[in-house]
Amino acid sequence: MKKNLPESGDLVVVTIEEVKNFGAKARLEEYPGVEGYVHVAEVATGWVKHIRDHLREGQRTVCKVLNVNESRRNVELSLKRVNEHQRRDKISLWKNDQKAEKLLEIVAKSIGIDEDRAWNEFGTDLEKQYGNLYAAFEEASVADPWLPEVSAKWKPAFQKVARENVSVPYVKIGGYLEVYSLEPDGVERIKKTLEASGNEGLEISYVGAPRYRVTLKDTDYKTAEESMKKGINNILEYAKKNQVTAEFTRE
Repeated sequence: MKKNLPESGDLVVVTIEEVKNFGAKARLEEYPGVEGYVHVAEVATGWVKHIRDHLREGQRTVCKVLNVNESRRNVELSLKRVNEHQRRDKISLWKNDQKAEKLLEIVAKSIGIDEDRAWNEFGTDLEKQYGNLYAAFEEASVADPWLPEVSAKWKPAFQKVARENVSVPYVKIGGYLEVYSLEPDGVERIKKTLEASGNEGLEISYVGAPRYRVTLKDTDYKTAEESMKKGINNILEYAKKNQVTAEFTRE
């Protein structure tokens, strides 16, 4: 469940409601009833001659929380302390959070409970486990089995909704292996070498002796790179121990 107020240092999605010469009022989209203020000094780096060159009413953007007044439910915000990469990531996360809430509502309805009860029974736990609820829906849509240790009424309904509504994006990386052996049983050694990756997700296809194409799909580049590195290292170590020459070139 969401917090009632953000904390200093948080990135928040805001909609600009009023722009004046010395600053702008904003509505915090993730915190109902909470207002924020962006002082002109926090709009952009350097001197701001015309604040409307940077902000306009109805604009949706991302700001950094500087201070929080809990009693007034009001926060001081900065626009200039958020870079473009942070802005894109935060907007994407916010949109996913909105989608996850709607999906949870569908799950709750399908098993005959209200959304608050769904949060209390499993939503909050999944959010803690995965970092955010949408990530739980993403894994539930592709993992088989998903949470095998859990046996609960909500689980099949959650998976069904996830598989019908969530499409997990994939990244694809690749490279080339050159593998050969001068031993009498070289062909068999090469075959076993290519099978030594220990990673079923690593796809190896024949290009032309002694070259093989290696590809791997995963949900993000970091895990894909780590997985490929581990598989390739297994292949190279096996090759070295079995008189097979192998060299990998990253694409």
